[in-house]
Amino acid sequence: MPVHEPLRDLGRDAASPQRPGLILAFLCVAGFMTFLDVSIVNVALPTIEDELGLSQTTLPYVVTAYGMLLGGFLLLTGRLADAFGRRRMLRTGLVLFALASLGAGIAQNAAMLIGARAVQGLGAAFIATAALSLLTGNFTEGAARNKALGAWGALSGIAAVAGVTLGGLLTDGPGWRWVFFINVPIGLLGALVAPLVVAESRSPERRESFDVAGAVLLTAGLVLLIFTLGRTVDDSDVPLGLVCGGFALSALLLAGFVLTERRAKAPLLPPGVFGRKSLRAANVVAVLLLGTCVTLFFFASLFMQQVLGYSPLRTGLAYVPLAVIVAVGAGVASQLVTKVAAKPLLTAGLALTAAGMFLLWRAPSDAAYLTDLLPAFLISGLGLGLSFVPVQVAAFAGTDEDESGLSAGLINTAQEVGGALGLAVAATYAFRRVAELTAWADGVPARVTSARTDVFHDAFLAGACFATAGLVLTLILMPMSKSSASATASA
Repeated sequence: MPVHEPLRDLGRDAASPQRPGLILAFLCVAGFMTFLDVSIVNVALPTIEDELGLSQTTLPYVVTAYGMLLGGFLLLTGRLADAFGRRRMLRTGLVLFALASLGAGIAQNAAMLIGARAVQGLGAAFIATAALSLLTGNFTEGAARNKALGAWGALSGIAAVAGVTLGGLLTDGPGWRWVFFINVPIGLLGALVAPLVVAESRSPERRESFDVAGAVLLTAGLVLLIFTLGRTVDDSDVPLGLVCGGFALSALLLAGFVLTERRAKAPLLPPGVFGRKSLRAANVVAVLLLGTCVTLFFFASLFMQQVLGYSPLRTGLAYVPLAVIVAVGAGVASQLVTKVAAKPLLTAGLALTAAGMFLLWRAPSDAAYLTDLLPAFLISGLGLGLSFVPVQVAAFAGTDEDESGLSAGLINTAQEVGGALGLAVAATYAFRRVAELTAWADGVPARVTSARTDVFHDAFLAGACFATAGLVLTLILMPMSKSSASATASA
């Protein structure tokens, strides 16, 4: 998640923290909650589908609505926090996130659930940016801040995988609604105690303007693009004109974003921001890497429950080895990235991720966990762990101090948007034959299982293609330069 301003730009109300451990724990809990919600809903999706009567083509929106609002507003919420107070924006985000979680928990239909998930994403954008800015401001540059950032980075990776495990426990226990209800007391309590734990801070130079129009155009264009992709495989007969119109309007909104950025007084993306090769390459690869990651979690959860007949609890526990190996891979990468260039490490990680996804693509409809799923999980998980660290480091390589916040905002926006957009593309490709396969299955159990397997195989193949494309682009675009210590610390 982004660091929005260097330490010298902080106007803090208090001196160095007297309780650094408490501050770090509080901010990490706030961040962990937002990271967790990216994936915690995945295991609950089949249950939600049955209880609310959602179609399979609607399910991806439950995930992408959150990711798109989170990614689309990261840069804007960071600037709002700098100007109006990071603690104030953190508390705003916690309350908004808690109320939206309550709305998602009591949702009675698809519109209510997806709308609440979108508001959750907006609240998460406030939390993530403000919390990390407070963290960097409360720990002095050097070993103290590096350790704090290391704890934050470890949580972001582990939470994504731990979310699917916790989601299984809650869904099989008190029910899927508690996947959302659990956030309510945490968010409200966090908003209440924040003034007791962390001091207020803001940028000494209050900005006169904010590129709200740019943030709205970017997010609206991406959301409409994802929605239109889903309509191409909708169960209903959608007129071709509406689909083409959706794509055209999305293109206009994104073009409007580009024009707005050129004229804005305080653009989200200043001209020349992508002048560094490593930053360009890192952002492109991050989109593909997170597209692979979210596709894996989403469709593996459905495959285990709808094809292999796993319960939500068993599905959650099946992810435990994946969580462990991701943490191991990230730890190894953190040690190696200070000694070797980011490029070979990222290349190895993406190659392993692609290999694991190809193994899932070949998993049979009667797949055994130990021989078919576990090897794929371990290989892809190790690859993801090895990839997360160097892609972050590459984004910061050669970054000046006054550009660190922008670089962090860009790479995290690319990750969030990449996860949502990648899932939308994978779902569009996988669900394109649902009507045809449903007619072929004709309600025969064996055929239904075979049809579902074909759908999920296509999704895993799409994820493998994302990772492969990321590998190729890394080889072509990523410069071979040894990562600096400052880049490692910033990541």
